[in-house]
Amino acid sequence: MQLHIEITGMLLMLLALIHFVFPGYFKWKTELNTVSHINRQMMYVHTFFIALIVFLIGVLCLTSAIELTTTSFGKKISFGLGLFLTIRLIFQFLVYSSSHWKGKRFETIIHIVFIFLWTYFSCVFFVASQSDIS
Repeated sequence: MQLHIEITGMLLMLLALIHFVFPGYFKWKTELNTVSHINRQMMYVHTFFIALIVFLIGVLCLTSAIELTTTSFGKKISFGLGLFLTIRLIFQFLVYSSSHWKGKRFETIIHIVFIFLWTYFSCVFFVASQSDIS
C-alpha cells in the first residue's frame, strides 16, 4: 500500500504542475476577456490554490505514506482524501458535459485517463484508511 500512496503522490504533484499550462491551453486571455476583472482574477487565484493543495497532498503522500496507512490520524486523512477524490470522480461524469470530449480523440482520451486516475486515487486512499498493509 505504501507504494501506491507514493505513486499517487507523484501523480498528484504532476497533476498540480499541469495546472500552470491551463491559462494558455484553455485560452483564458481571450475566453475570460468578457468576464469582470474580479471573476478573471478568481479563476487564476483559485486555479493556483487548487494546484497548490494538490501538490501538497502529493508531498504528503511521498513523505508520510506509512503514517497515512498505519496511524489513526493518517487513516482519517486517507479516508477524507478518498471521499474528496470520489466526489471528484462523480463530477467527471455529472458536471462536465460530454460535448467537451465526445467525438474529439484527444479530449476523449483525457476524459478516460481522468476517470481511471480519480478511481485509482479514491481506491488507494479508501484502502489505506482501512488497512495496516505497508
